[in-house]
Amino acid sequence: MSSPRNTPVTAFEHVHGLGADPLTGNTYAATHQGVWLIPTGLLPDTYLAGTPRSSAVEPIQIAGQTQDTMGFTVAAPGHLLASGHPAPSEQTDLNLPNLGLMSSTDGAESWTALSLEGETDFHDLVAVPLDDTLRIYGYDAGAGTVRVSDDSGATWSNGAELPLRDLTASPSRPDRVFATTADGLAMSVDVGRTFRLVAGAPALLLVDAVDDAAGGGLVGIDTSGTLWREDGTSGNWTRGGGTDGPPEAFTFVGGSSPWILIADASGIAASDDYGITWTELVLLAG
Repeated sequence: MSSPRNTPVTAFEHVHGLGADPLTGNTYAATHQGVWLIPTGLLPDTYLAGTPRSSAVEPIQIAGQTQDTMGFTVAAPGHLLASGHPAPSEQTDLNLPNLGLMSSTDGAESWTALSLEGETDFHDLVAVPLDDTLRIYGYDAGAGTVRVSDDSGATWSNGAELPLRDLTASPSRPDRVFATTADGLAMSVDVGRTFRLVAGAPALLLVDAVDDAAGGGLVGIDTSGTLWREDGTSGNWTRGGGTDGPPEAFTFVGGSSPWILIADASGIAASDDYGITWTELVLLAG
């Protein structure tokens, strides 16, 4: 995933999550060293079409914050959610070094604790709209449990206990949530209370929902770096392109022209043809 136009940088060690904000045009990487603004100037105007574009030419650590940002999602335009652990340099009187659920509406410049501070470390977060609020699914890594909030993260209920790597849910079908597990792709149709394996699905490591404007269904990536796309109507899976190694983070970017963002040990790249070709956004020094 290299590009001759990018100079290798030493910015962060591990990417836990990626996200693109359709309001601000910003693209984010949630890492072991805080949330970073990712340069996207090499991408054509079809990426987040109609939104502003950051002038950044290299990764920028936002506000100099170094918390270990584990779970991360662009919950709604202009609204970020995250979880994880405080920065090593920060003194804390929390019962456990867990940030719970926190929210930002200023592009990760500042964060507000919403719930479960000192209790929960969400390793994955996904938000879908309800009538006048957000439904948030979070994977509580300490308890090995899917937790669900129907009031934008104020209160929570417990769902299924299962070891998983990634979660996603469809904005148009908020009761349906998918999880990648060691046994295969699993699906819940009862708001995360129970899960069953999806017959015929590839063994995915990471998965994301494709918005209805791009045909619906799912897109995922397996441990070898191969992308797979599920047809939203037939449910059939098609193999796409891939990367050179196992992924660390992965997300679908909707809009008039869909894109994929991926992070691996070599850096962060984007594709508008499901992994056949890639544009390198960040090349990490090895």
